[in-house]
Amino acid sequence: MNAQKIIKTSSQVYIVFSILSLSYVSISSIWNPQATMDLVSIQLPNTDAISSIRGIYGGVGLLITFLLIYLLLNDIWKALFFLLLFWTAYSISRLITIWVDGPLGSFGSQWLIIESIFGILALVLLLLHARIKKETSVSQQ
Repeated sequence: MNAQKIIKTSSQVYIVFSILSLSYVSISSIWNPQATMDLVSIQLPNTDAISSIRGIYGGVGLLITFLLIYLLLNDIWKALFFLLLFWTAYSISRLITIWVDGPLGSFGSQWLIIESIFGILALVLLLLHARIKKETSVSQQ
């Protein structure tokens, strides 16, 4: 029972950290889309470009944040599964960029490591949860 509580608490901390990270980028992108793009040295030349960054990183990011808050409160394991897919998709996208377009700069390389670690953490937490669940069901038989 103690291991189950540790896994649940660790999962909640991981989800909250992801929520805070995503909400920071989202709010920053809504407030100042150019500042978000300055991280990768891209100038937004017109209002269409500004609104696209505001919408994708800001609006969609906030939607993901709200979804994660809902899942945190209602189904931690679905939140972990979503984050596994989310962070892994980012990592795979960066790996495709390396394969198709060449090496990443320092920003992309740093984020490839971060996103990969976040994806691995979600996978480990999900596997631990499944193991505890299986052990609990076997011991109840």
